[in-house]
This record gives sequence, structure tokens and C-alpha cells, in this order.
Amino acid sequence: MPGVLEGIRVLEFTQIIAGPFGAQHLADMGAEVIKVEPPEGEPWRLFNQFMPGESKTFQSLNRGKKSLVLKLQEPEAQAIVHKLVPTMDIVICNYRPDVPAKLGIDYERLKAIKPNLIYVDNTAWGRKGPWAHRPGYDIIAQAVSGLMGAEGKLTDTGAPGVITSTAIADYTTGVAIAWGVCAALYHRERTGEGQLIETNLLQTALAVQGTSGMDLPLADQVKYQKMERVKELREERAPWSDILAAYQLGQLARVGNIYYRTYSTRDGAIAIGALSPTLWAKVRGAIPTEFLGMADPNYNPQDSAYLEMCQQAVAGVEAQLKEKDTEEWLGIFEKAGVPVGPVNFVEEAVEDPQAIENDMIVSLEHPLSGPQKQIAPMLRMSATPLAIQGPSPILGADTEGIIASAGYSADEIAALREAGVIN
Repeated sequence: MPGVLEGIRVLEFTQIIAGPFGAQHLADMGAEVIKVEPPEGEPWRLFNQFMPGESKTFQSLNRGKKSLVLKLQEPEAQAIVHKLVPTMDIVICNYRPDVPAKLGIDYERLKAIKPNLIYVDNTAWGRKGPWAHRPGYDIIAQAVSGLMGAEGKLTDTGAPGVITSTAIADYTTGVAIAWGVCAALYHRERTGEGQLIETNLLQTALAVQGTSGMDLPLADQVKYQKMERVKELREERAPWSDILAAYQLGQLARVGNIYYRTYSTRDGAIAIGALSPTLWAKVRGAIPTEFLGMADPNYNPQDSAYLEMCQQAVAGVEAQLKEKDTEEWLGIFEKAGVPVGPVNFVEEAVEDPQAIENDMIVSLEHPLSGPQKQIAPMLRMSATPLAIQGPSPILGADTEGIIASAGYSADEIAALREAGVIN
């Protein structure tokens, strides 16, 4: 069956993660995605190359696309884009706000060519404000948005620890891009109107912290107190470790948590997730323990004696967990009805029967690097199933065919290549 976006054409001017990941979702839905790259290839091709012009990071973010090489600084390259735009439905761009106009690919310019165009403008910080024209990457969005600080990690030098498991701001922005495009396509189907979609790394990094970022005076007295202390320490130019300690004072309510956390076992680690009184009781029965912790109606972590009791009781529970193997604890908690799972690495997770039997992994054949496995699309649709259209493209593999489709002759294409406008 065809993908839900079959017949939709996308012109992608993006690099690194957010834009490519968003466009890849559209390709998985059946859209034809043409990725425009500079002659040397986009930077992610060159990051940890295992062979010239190919890296795992690039291949994992650009499957199912076509590669069009254009030196966009050249007027002839911009003219090619302008000839292609009438046949496109979507343009995705993730340059700084001032760059697209310099390259002749800004929304106003392309909208004049195709009035019902859907244009995604992804930036680091948004189009307004003092940071609008600054470059930005995931690590900076982590820092500025509060994600990094809230993680509570410190390096050996006392600096904040980076979230290294994934580029969380980048990847969530990629999902926002695909979500916005699909909504805009629906709007255009009903009204005939295109539109400008704006996404940015800061917005999505804030969005995934919705509860922490929310301000609710009736419930936030502790937050106000700790942030007043944080403000004082910043004014005193205190080291980050002191500032972080003050911030974490507001997290004392976590003391006594035996219900929603990880535990070390004799041969590994597990995670349990109990978020209701019924499940709390099941946890206590499975361990077993009489310690109520956060389930205690008299719970008061502000009482130093009570706090000390909690710490000792939690340490006792942790010691119990270390007495048995992971598999034994998994069986105990599952039998008790407690949500539980082992702590894996992703390399282990992709080989787990749960992932395999639910088709969460797909196999591909790349023309240069051969067989590979990738994570499958993150959703399923019964009537219009998603399907990976192929591996990532070889740099410039589709340039000639795409330009020819815009009306360029063989001689014109040869001249463009000779001038370095295309590959």
C-alpha cells in the first residue's frame, strides 16, 4: 500500500540532526525528499567517517532521500532551486534566520514562486530576540533551556554534565517538524493555503520540560525559595557545584523514593515504575519492606530525624535488591504486578525479542557500505503504512536527474558541473 504522503515532494536544506530527522519521517511516510548538499557534502557525512563521505550518523538520519549537490552561493544554483520549487510541496530549511535570504531560499522568495508552498524554518533560538542570529547546537540548547542543569550531573572538574545518550533538543525538534508539516498539508488540503512553520531547538527543549517550566503560585513555594537562593549564588559568582546544590534542595521530596527508580542487582540493574497507591503496595510486598516512604501520610522530608530514618530505610531496601540477580528480581516484580525492566544499552535493546517481534528494527542495503540495520519508523498506520524507501543517498547521486527534470539540457548540466555549481 502507498505511504500517506505518496506524491508529496520535499526540498530539504538542512544539516546535522533536527532537519534531517524531520525530513526522514516524511520520507518514511512516502514523500519524495530531495536533500540539497554542498559539494563537499553536509557536515554529518564527514563526522566519524568509516569510508570517504559516509558516516553512521549521516546514514541513520537520511534514509530514503535523494541527494542534489548545489553550491548555493552561486546565482546559477539559486536559479536551479527556483525552477524546482513549483514542483515542490514542502521546503525545510535550518539555517540561521539571516542565511536563507542570502542564498535565495527564504520563505518570501519561494512563496512568490509557489504561493501554496509549505515552508519549515527551523532555527536554534527563534527568529526574534537577542539570540536570533546566533548559531546553536543541541549541547547549547540543553544548557540554555535548563535540561542540562536539571539533569544534576557534575564532571570531575565541577562543570555540568552533558546529556550524552541522545541529542534530545535536536531529535524532538525533528519530530515537531514532521508533525507541523503533516498538519500544514491537512490545512492546505482543506483551504488551498500554504504557510510558514517555525520550529527551534529552544522551544522544543522547553516543551519537554512542561511541568518544571510551568509556574503555579499555589504549588510553587518551594520552587520560589530555591530559585531565590540560586539567584543569590549567581550574584555572588558562586561555582556551579554550589548553585546546583541549592537547586537540588527543592528535590528533597525524592528522599524516601523506593517506588519509581533504578536499583542495582547482584549482576546488573533494573528499573521499576510504580505511580499509584496500589502499585506502591505491590512494590512493598515484592521486596518485601514495611517502609512506606513517599506513601506515608505523615511523610515530611523537612524533619531532619524523619529524613535520616528515610535514608537508612532506603539504604536497607537497596541492600536487599543487591542480594538477587536481575532475572530473579524481574520475575518477582512481574509476578507481583509491578512495572519493571532491565537496564540495557541500546545495542542490547535492538536485539531483544520485544523489539524484533514488533518490527522495530529494519534491514537495508547501502550501495557503498552494504548491509545495515536501522530503527524502524516510530509509528504505524494500518491503511497507509510507513515504509523505508531505501538507504541514505550517495553524495550527488541524483543531481543530474533532478536538474534535468527542471528543464536543463545535457549541455547545460555539463556547463554547470564544469563551473562547480553542481557536482
